[in-house]
Amino acid sequence: MLDTAIRTLLGFVLLLALTRLLGKKQLSQLTIFTYITGIALGNMAGEMVMHADVPIPNGLMAMTLWCALVVIVEFVSLKSAKVRVLMDGEPTIVIKKGQIVEKALQKQRLNLDDLSMQLRLHDVFSILEVEYAILEPNGALTVMKKPAEGMPSEVIVDGRIVEKNLPELGYTRQELDDALRGQGVADVKAVLYAELQADRSLYIQKR
Repeated sequence: MLDTAIRTLLGFVLLLALTRLLGKKQLSQLTIFTYITGIALGNMAGEMVMHADVPIPNGLMAMTLWCALVVIVEFVSLKSAKVRVLMDGEPTIVIKKGQIVEKALQKQRLNLDDLSMQLRLHDVFSILEVEYAILEPNGALTVMKKPAEGMPSEVIVDGRIVEKNLPELGYTRQELDDALRGQGVADVKAVLYAELQADRSLYIQKR
């Protein structure tokens, strides 16, 4: 009993410290990766507490090493958009201008029944009510209902132009450059985030 009590105390203290270190993102379980990380750490702590054949140092080391790897991966993802997409995925448009994007549903392995259920959770009972529906990396569905003049969309992220969004928005590179210069931005790398609004104005947040 004393051994179990010691294991429980150590596991509790380390798990608390590690979850505080990983931050609020783990608490909200924003992505599949962070969700799995939370489960893995909890499972490691449980194994160490309940199984006397698991040496305490081994259990503590496994939890600490897992946490260290998560911190490294998340640090790299902050610096690299490609790594961030690889780890967290990216939003997928599943309904565009009132039309279901069938290929997107197939790619995300989302059937029409699941899509309808998600829409009902947003008080939408007909596809015709939807201007855009976006499946987020964490599996949640973001819905913009009709009528709408348009949908704000990102055009610059981390100092890089999101080239694929420009044709979809009917927005040329020249228009973007002119809008940036109009707000005193000479280099796109100086922009942390830029979003084209429904009224065609450009919202910019500099670094």
